[in-house]
Parts: sequence; C-alpha cells; structure tokens
Amino acid sequence: MLISVPHAGLGVPSHVSDLCRLTEDDIIKDGDEGAGEIYFPLQNEVTAFVHAETARAIVDVNRSETDRGKDGVIKTHTCWDIPVYKRMPSEKTVANLINYFYHPYHEKLTAFAGNVILGIDCHTMAPKGPPVGPDPGTRRPRVCLSNANGTCPKKWITLLAECFQKTFERGVSINHPFKGGFITRHHSREVPWIQVELSRSGFMSNTEKSTRVLDALKSWYKKAG
Repeated sequence: MLISVPHAGLGVPSHVSDLCRLTEDDIIKDGDEGAGEIYFPLQNEVTAFVHAETARAIVDVNRSETDRGKDGVIKTHTCWDIPVYKRMPSEKTVANLINYFYHPYHEKLTAFAGNVILGIDCHTMAPKGPPVGPDPGTRRPRVCLSNANGTCPKKWITLLAECFQKTFERGVSINHPFKGGFITRHHSREVPWIQVELSRSGFMSNTEKSTRVLDALKSWYKKAG
C-alpha cells in the first residue's frame, strides 16, 4: 500500500509568513488535527508513505492546481471561515508555492504508484461539519471511506468498510459526507485509491485509533489478496 497524509502539516513557508494572519491554533484547527499521531506510526508497515509538512491553510495538496476558490489550493479562508491573509499573495508567490510544495507531493505519489496495489489518502475530520464543507453543522460518523464511486473496485471499498466496522465497532459510512478528494480522484488513473476520514471526536485516543486503522488495513489486505 501507499499512504498519503496531506493535511497533517503545520508549516507556514517564508514565502507568505509576513502575509499570513492565522494563529497557530487557527492553523491546527484548519488542518487534520491528530493525523500525525494516527497515521505516521503506519509508515513502517506499508510500501510507501508521503506526507505534507506545509499547512493545509497555505497549500492544499488535495485540491486541483487550478482550483482558486475560497477553499482551493491557495485558500482565502480556512474551513472555519477565517481569512488566511492580510492581503492575498501575488501571482508570482502563488506560483512559487505550487512549484515548491504542491508539485513535489504529487510527483512522489506518481513515482510510488507502480509499486503498490492501493493508495490510501488519510485524513481526520471534525465531529460536526464546519462552515466551509459539504455538511455544515451535521454530525459525522466515526469513519468515512470514499472512492468517488469509481476510484477503486466497489468490492474493495465494501470490504474495507467491513474491516473498519469490525475494528471501530460501529459508525462507518461510504461516500458520505465525503466522496473522495482530488488526490483520490486524480491518482486513481495510476493505481486504485480510497480516502479515509476518521472523526476527531474523543471516542478513543489517537494511539488506539492508529492501532485500529492498522488492524483494519491488515485485515483488508489479507482478505482482498
């Protein structure tokens, strides 16, 4: 397997450090809080592991390069609707951010694709949908798996849902509220992909979540093979 963790980073590059108005707390809340604790321990268990060090609020590698919307690759607001910049970066700065941080991430995913049978794009999600998102104010399940109805065989995501249902005991959904992000969709042209979202609610510790994710992936691998 190839694991991608695009939203665990907290770094603000020097390119925009003087323009960024976000506090450290704002950056943490906009990203996938807990993702490092949950997914980083898995890197020695899989064939390939890629993660972003730059904050999602600054460069979102899980967006199309051409997505310049409010929640696009270079955002104007966080998912909690907080403005990111005192003034928006110049087009030259935006181009530099994409060249230095966005392109290398996707190049790594493409380079590893030939060595794996499945890519897993790993995230955490707020227990309730934030203002900028597909489900504002809605209570979310413990686990959401998504494949955009086609980025992997249906039987694969159904089996993975069964494995997560067993390890997390309940609360697993498929393609709701998330349907699969840009990474899952774009790189499925190279190898099958599934997106995993874990709720940040405190139903168990991040250490326990990490163990149970690994158990679910191992069970899937054994049964799918």
